[in-house]
Amino acid sequence: METPNDQMGGGQKKTSTGLDENIAGLLAYLLSFVTGIIFLIIEKENSFVRFHAFQSVFLFGGLFVISIGLSLVPFIGWLLSALISPIAFVLWIVCMYKAYQGERFKLPVVGDIAEKQMKA
Repeated sequence: METPNDQMGGGQKKTSTGLDENIAGLLAYLLSFVTGIIFLIIEKENSFVRFHAFQSVFLFGGLFVISIGLSLVPFIGWLLSALISPIAFVLWIVCMYKAYQGERFKLPVVGDIAEKQMKA
């Protein structure tokens, strides 16, 4: 699969922050939705970084809200809430890796929401 960096002859595309876009995309996931929000605020031009920042905010913000909601339900809610952590960890690693590789990796549902925000 050809990435945007391949099209540029191997050179990394820079963002308005001065970072390579794949590094900025990875960093949008680093501290879950917090760095996603930061990159949405500071990066106004690069659609690759903004997509990953939106996806980070919606994915980890959503998982955070779901986890808190489930933790309020005794027993079954607690068990389901405990399952979210390992799932979130795997998604975190996969998303950072894909962003670093220069891929616009779109998760089901959350990726669609992120794309819609990009068009708004």
